Amino acid sequence: MFSRLIVYLKRYDWILFFTVLLLVSIGLAEIYSVALGRDEGNFLNFKKQIFFVIFGLILMFIFSIIDYHIWRSFSNYIYIFGIILLIAVLFLGQTVRGTKGWFNLGFFSLQPVEFVKIILILFLAKYFSSISLRTSQLKYLLISSFFSLIFVILVLLQPDFGSALILFAIWFFLSVVAGFKKKYFVVIGLIVTILFGIGWNFYFQDYQKQRIKTFFNPTFDPLNQGYNVMQAMIAVGAGRIIGRGIGFGSQSQLKFLPESQNDFIFAVIAEELGFLGVSLLLFLFGIFFYRCLKNASQINNDFGVFFVLGVMGLIFIEMFINIGMNIGLLPVVGISLPFLSYGGSAIISKLIMIGIIESIIIRSSTIT
Repeated sequence: MFSRLIVYLKRYDWILFFTVLLLVSIGLAEIYSVALGRDEGNFLNFKKQIFFVIFGLILMFIFSIIDYHIWRSFSNYIYIFGIILLIAVLFLGQTVRGTKGWFNLGFFSLQPVEFVKIILILFLAKYFSSISLRTSQLKYLLISSFFSLIFVILVLLQPDFGSALILFAIWFFLSVVAGFKKKYFVVIGLIVTILFGIGWNFYFQDYQKQRIKTFFNPTFDPLNQGYNVMQAMIAVGAGRIIGRGIGFGSQSQLKFLPESQNDFIFAVIAEELGFLGVSLLLFLFGIFFYRCLKNASQINNDFGVFFVLGVMGLIFIEMFINIGMNIGLLPVVGISLPFLSYGGSAIISKLIMIGIIESIIIRSSTIT
């Protein structure tokens, strides 16, 4: 038992682990900074985030010890569990900012869609690793899209457009990785364009339309949707080279910047740590992506490769969208910055993913 633990620790990707730990630590520092500007120094969210991080790290090590093959074997049942979660939250969930996507558990609210992201990656990793693309490519693409769209539609019913977009992006990214013919993705692009037009006329809420209009012109609605983007851009520009220092960001401390712990935490980092802090942040994300790619190239089974690349794709997409939101390049769709934004469900689910990746690395015989 002890000797096996030593072997596990030797095979553990400690660079990946400490990279994630540093990202989480930066997030905690900025959440603490935002708390300084709250009335009477309300540190409740900071204390809760520390608990979420500790709990998530414990789960990460537990999942790294568990043989990842069990998730492959039970991926279909786990997928069904994901559907049950998303249906249950529609009837029993708590409504927050117009979205019925949380279970109120007292101490904190559980957001099922964050764990459904893991479930979808597991399911698609199992599916794509068990098929051959030499024949019936269209059939396999349609089957994978059908099962993915079930999740997407259930999330849209909440309605949570941002999370639904992420689930669709996970499927699209892994489909590209799987090697389907490019012509199918051209058709998918046309279908998405048509569905966007239909959604604009029959599905999108007024606030979602406002966000998209504001994306093309931040001054379109300067007192509402445009206000968030403009204040974030002001915060990013105010940081300059070395930043104002943790706890001294005027945009966050004086409450000009909304959702400063969640959607716009990147703007807080840019204002308080400046260009150097942002460079460090992007450098750490770069190391994370490099380690994922390096490990994926050495893993000895397709399921493990698809899962690692799926997690890497998820983190990159969320990072890209969040930073794009903060600097006015993308519309505000409520996507948090991975490992850094406040939120129990998000940080716990991300650390569980890292635990599964470590399990795959440990049990891949070609890893040294």
